[in-house]
Amino acid sequence: MASKIVSAIVFVFNLVAFGLAVAAEQRRSTAKVVQDTEVQYNYCVYDSDRATGYGVGAFLFSLASQLLIMLVSRCFCCGKPLKPGGSRGLALVLFIVSWMFFLIAEICLLAGSVENAYHTKYRTMFMDNPPDCQTLRKGVFAAGASFVFFNAIVSQFYYFFYSSAADASLSPY
Repeated sequence: MASKIVSAIVFVFNLVAFGLAVAAEQRRSTAKVVQDTEVQYNYCVYDSDRATGYGVGAFLFSLASQLLIMLVSRCFCCGKPLKPGGSRGLALVLFIVSWMFFLIAEICLLAGSVENAYHTKYRTMFMDNPPDCQTLRKGVFAAGASFVFFNAIVSQFYYFFYSSAADASLSPY
């Protein structure tokens, strides 16, 4: 039987990671071109950088959730063998899908955090073209949030089916 406490902790971690990823998408850095006081140079001015922190927080909560599921289930490959059957087969498929969703979510969240923290440092002369203020594209953190959500669902099902196969292997018959 799957532990309700583990399921609840994993659910809360994934919920927090999802919320932080959505918040990061809403708080992405924006930039505008400004002239200096002597009107000789143009440069980029960025607003707050909160999205980077939110993205890193979502990354860490998602990582903690995946690690907890993998530690409790012994990463599917370690420990006692599971009883052959539908629960074990489905647990294996969900294990692979869970890792795929997890890796995509982590890549999106980490890449979004790094790109959001990048700020253009150069400036141009007044007569030149204004500088290109680099900002993060829309949807990077949203993609991370969606894959955190998908991973939350798949990892819960994986844990349930893994626990069912593990409990069935304990019966003496």
